[in-house]
Amino acid sequence: MSERPTPSSRGDYRAFRTIATRWMDNDLYGHMNNVVHYSLFDTAVNGWLIEQGVLDIHKGEQIGLVVETGCRYFSEMAFPDMVTAGIRVARLGSSSVRYEVGLFRNEEQTAAAEGFFIHVYVDRATRRPTQLDPGLRAALEGIKA
Repeated sequence: MSERPTPSSRGDYRAFRTIATRWMDNDLYGHMNNVVHYSLFDTAVNGWLIEQGVLDIHKGEQIGLVVETGCRYFSEMAFPDMVTAGIRVARLGSSSVRYEVGLFRNEEQTAAAEGFFIHVYVDRATRRPTQLDPGLRAALEGIKA
């Protein structure tokens, strides 16, 4: 049997976004439902991309489609916790990016959950993979682990 991975610390990430939990995020067991973690990953990364000016969700010619995701849970979170999402780029290809996201509960220094997802960047109209836009690539290089 292999050992359980240990959670990362805040210092292992390059960019951060704070996201409030909501009452509806809790499940019947009194903690944040596991599907909410994936929503937080998506919200953190896409919010960061928009803030950097490299993602136009309405008119941009290039969009990122999620092709793979995963998550490890280390400790519980629940409403009314504040979550800080730490973001880093683990792999940067010609048309794809592997983002890794750590979710930190309130002021805790170790991740309550860690996940990843892979975006393949495609032409909005054709849905065919395209080379990463130079501005996008530069922003992603800035948070590469």
